[in-house]
Amino acid sequence: EVYLKAYGSIAEARQEIKNYFELYNYERPHQKLDKKTPDMVYWETFPKKEAAA
Repeated sequence: EVYLKAYGSIAEARQEIKNYFELYNYERPHQKLDKKTPDMVYWETFPKKEAAA
């Protein structure tokens, strides 16, 4: 992202980099993660809580 663009301001750079991280972590499936997003894999590492009776 950073190497591909020339940003007009620091604020624009921050917004565009934030958008890229959101795409990379929450939307884009990764081949090495069995077509899951990093966010999905992260949350799968926590033990499941049982519902209260």
